[in-house]
Amino acid sequence: MSEVLAGVRVLDFGRYIAGPYCAALLGDLGADVIRIERRGGGEDRTVAPIGDDDVGAMFVVMNRNKRGMTLDPAAPDGRAIVKKLIATADVVVANLPPDVLRSLELDLDSLRRVKPDIILTTVTAFGAGGPWSHKHGFDGVAQAMCGSAYLTGTPDQPMRAAVAWVDCGTASLAALGTLAALMERQKTGRGQKVEGALLRTAVAYNNPTLVEQQAIKADRVATMNRGQTSAPSDILRTKDGWIIVYAIGNPMYRRWARLMGEAHWLTDPRFKDDRTRGDHGEIISTRMAEWCAQRTTAQALAECDAAKVPAAPLYSPQEALEDAHIRQAGLLVDREYPGLSRPAPIAPTPVDLSETPGTYRRAAPKLGEHTDEILRELGYDAATIAELRRKEVV
Repeated sequence: MSEVLAGVRVLDFGRYIAGPYCAALLGDLGADVIRIERRGGGEDRTVAPIGDDDVGAMFVVMNRNKRGMTLDPAAPDGRAIVKKLIATADVVVANLPPDVLRSLELDLDSLRRVKPDIILTTVTAFGAGGPWSHKHGFDGVAQAMCGSAYLTGTPDQPMRAAVAWVDCGTASLAALGTLAALMERQKTGRGQKVEGALLRTAVAYNNPTLVEQQAIKADRVATMNRGQTSAPSDILRTKDGWIIVYAIGNPMYRRWARLMGEAHWLTDPRFKDDRTRGDHGEIISTRMAEWCAQRTTAQALAECDAAKVPAAPLYSPQEALEDAHIRQAGLLVDREYPGLSRPAPIAPTPVDLSETPGTYRRAAPKLGEHTDEILRELGYDAATIAELRRKEVV
């Protein structure tokens, strides 16, 4: 089975999620990805520590399928190593601010002086061209500024999502852009800059809400878990847990109304379409809550399934780990990692290709695990590598 990106080398100067996850996705597709960290380890290596060396859960996920080396890219000898690496590379991934890229000579002009057809994939917080372009930021900042957090929670308590959907979405889009740039280079021989931005992703993903606001001034406010553009759309308590239930479109709503024993609601003008049902969603959620309270989770799900009304249980992280479908569908695969008392459940490439699927070839690297190996590939002998270590370059 061939790998889509076999023969492509990616240098990963990323940190946290957006850059590293982009590079991991490229690694899944067969690229040789080299993760470059400072000598003491990147600040993202120990987020949510789980191992005996304090390696973090985030690092284990975001840095699979990479070789790892330590390096001080600001030292003169370190800059020389970076240039040697760039000369062998196809893509540089660096979610670093523009001024940092320039100071490390990782901006596109500097990279092209070493490798004219290089592709630079960058991620910033706010994107270029605006008064916030120079600022640093994280996932939650973009959630707050795109309007998403405002509509999550209650009017008195906005909430960001716990899952870093902006970071992961930006990483995925950056990987998409990198693939497009590689395809274009095959045709023209020219590299280019691929730039993602957290706020750009967040605004794009929340774009329908922003279109609605400008078009009709809906002025929506948060309504906890209850959706606002259709109903039912809510998380509801059962006798022994919680479920989420949706009905979108008239055919699905008709099945739901009959399930509730509310066939007369089919002619009620308050519920004639998704928009009016969303406007009167509190009435529908109240009825659904009464129905759920009389049933166990299993009973409610079985009845919804029989009526072809989409529903699912609310899981804790532990319950998600134990779910039969998640496991049997291969959405998590247990992988051994040094220093962990039990295997790490790693999600494989989140899009499946029938002929050239992503693969898991190696665990996230230990700190500096492949430094000597990579330096030898660049032509450094043992004595020179030892001297670089003595000078604290690697």
